[in-house]
Amino acid sequence: MEQRQKFRIDTATPKEQKENMASPDLKTKLEILADAAKYDASCASSGAPKRDSKNGKGMGSTTGAGICHSYTPDGRCVSLLKILLTNSCIFDCTYCINRRSSNVRRARFTVDEVVGLTLEFYKRNYIEGLFLSSGIIRDADYTMEQLVAVARRLREEHHFRGYIHLKAIPEASQELIAQAGRHADRLSINIELPTETGLAQYAPEKKQTTIRGTMAKLKLRIDEVQAERKAPRFSPSGQSTQMIVGADGANDATILTTSAALYASYGLRRIYYSAFSPIPDSSRALPLKAPPLMREHRLYQADWLMRYYGFDSSEILAGDAAGMLDLEIDPKFAWALRNRAQFPLDVNAAPREMLLRVPGLGARTVDRMIETRRHKTLRLDDIARLKGAVKRARPFIVTPDHRPVQDLDSAAIRARLAPPPKQLSLF
Repeated sequence: MEQRQKFRIDTATPKEQKENMASPDLKTKLEILADAAKYDASCASSGAPKRDSKNGKGMGSTTGAGICHSYTPDGRCVSLLKILLTNSCIFDCTYCINRRSSNVRRARFTVDEVVGLTLEFYKRNYIEGLFLSSGIIRDADYTMEQLVAVARRLREEHHFRGYIHLKAIPEASQELIAQAGRHADRLSINIELPTETGLAQYAPEKKQTTIRGTMAKLKLRIDEVQAERKAPRFSPSGQSTQMIVGADGANDATILTTSAALYASYGLRRIYYSAFSPIPDSSRALPLKAPPLMREHRLYQADWLMRYYGFDSSEILAGDAAGMLDLEIDPKFAWALRNRAQFPLDVNAAPREMLLRVPGLGARTVDRMIETRRHKTLRLDDIARLKGAVKRARPFIVTPDHRPVQDLDSAAIRARLAPPPKQLSLF
């Protein structure tokens, strides 16, 4: 019979319980492998099927809402135990802190240790699920077997009903990935870099054809399960990916074009953008400085415009020769300033797809406006009550009680709504 890690449970304070939870060796592993996992941004998730243990069977639950650095509809912050199985890796990807040639401290959990930590953290109400990734040890199949073993034991032996997100390894066998999908709520495969050229330069042991091929097979399995109601569950929250920004010199236009193709081809739930972080003893080919975090933020905003606001990737940066998003203003505002000829819009007559392009009007606000204008004529105060950012929207809309100044050009609007930052005086 397998020997499992034992934990001492007592009546100490939460801080003392956390410190006493693991042996010194296990605590050291947790410190190393939780820190190593921070570079993976794709642990947030939503859309998990609702499960609970109210009938007295099993352990844990999911809410179907945001996981990790997100919030449920009732305002609760929900978190995951986010760790690597190991930070040892046979690959030598230049941009990765855990690459084969790196001199970082190494550690490795056993399957028992990850299962035990997940259950004990859950019992203490620290987490509601698990995000598990890993460096590649021995080979892809062996590593994937270990990841699957954790999820299988949590589900089948401990009847854990919380959220599980596993990283799928593209080079692993399809049978192992199928097993992972049967136990995990979400699978993700990192696309790594936005271009095949960049991947060949900085991670020559990885191939975009392999990565994309596995993503395509995941999509087929997910689609098959969704089409057949009685089919066995398979990654019910879909698949996601992560892209490193600022390592290979790709501009924002290239990144957004790649993202649009990934969404269209593989039905991804979400793409995560991770600003490159310079690492010790890195290659001279890598940048010495990290890109501005605001660039990562602007890419998320542009991604949102493509997914929920009907924007095409090509139009978000149309007219920008450098193919870079403006760091001073959000991409929706920047698009509206470049396309002043399409404004102002009559909020009582404009179609939904155009209202979604008005700065200050979110998707929910636009839907509320369309519903309200069926019963009454919208005025400026009505838009404010419907949660619209009226100050930002005013130059772009017309209501019975408001018409913007016709000669207010883009430069004037930008100066008024997004003035350049000023250094504050200390005296």
